[in-house]
Amino acid sequence: QVQLQESGPGLVKPSQTLSLTCTVSGGSITTSYYAWSWIRQPPGKGLEWMGVIAYDGSTYYSPSLKSRTSISRDTSKNQFSLQLSSVTPEDTAVYYCARVVWSTADFGSWGQGTQVTVSS
Repeated sequence: QVQLQESGPGLVKPSQTLSLTCTVSGGSITTSYYAWSWIRQPPGKGLEWMGVIAYDGSTYYSPSLKSRTSISRDTSKNQFSLQLSSVTPEDTAVYYCARVVWSTADFGSWGQGTQVTVSS
């Protein structure tokens, strides 16, 4: 059974870059059936899809965040990462990583989430 675990700083200063890593166990991030995504939930708001990295390394981003978002991977560590630049307090949220079934867009497996607060 696949497991995902987010890690990274819980506090980021405004204008800096938020960096998070998702470590995957129980399955390879290069398996062609799946893609790997980042989603966030600001306080009091719904889930917001941020972007995805496919099994072949290709990336796709939410249009509203594309200019500030980068998703990459380290296949040797079976990890994928999120970088969000020029953060503001509006980027405060719980950040989740998830595995996506590529053909159906089914977000079947999620990490537990990690709180990131943007504050000086």
